Amino acid sequence: MSLVLHNLQKVVPLRRAQLRKNIAVLQNVMGIQHFDLAVICVDNQKIQKINKMYRQKDAPADVLSFPFYEELKAGELPQLLSSDERTLGDIFLGVEYIYEDCQKYKEDFYNVLTVTTAHGLCHLLGYRHSTKTEWEQMFLRESQILEEFNKITGGNLQPLTKNLF
Repeated sequence: MSLVLHNLQKVVPLRRAQLRKNIAVLQNVMGIQHFDLAVICVDNQKIQKINKMYRQKDAPADVLSFPFYEELKAGELPQLLSSDERTLGDIFLGVEYIYEDCQKYKEDFYNVLTVTTAHGLCHLLGYRHSTKTEWEQMFLRESQILEEFNKITGGNLQPLTKNLF
């Protein structure tokens, strides 16, 4: 359906066309291209405020996801009761946080934005990483998504959460 991509920060120059293209590929790979999705790019101050408000963590973050369907089991696609319920959810990307990490670890900014978005999309589809088992399941799914993404785009993206547990 539709992808709304808002850049609400001015700290890091952002080429939205490239990010939009990569998100569209991710949506197709994941089979969620018929759902509405909002991706909002924010600075450290804004994502820290959101993180504190919703997760009681007073620190910036790379990504925060807010699923429309909160009760999904990992990997389930929402069962639509009507055509009005095509909203998958919202993803807030901490663009400044991601950019700073990319500078620190010498990573490609747009590659990391794409991988971080894939991680956020997994959260919208019920994946969590509160336990080692959940993390392993999410890591496997992210790996599959990025493998398919790489086949389509010729990229070489890997999940960022390799050493979480």
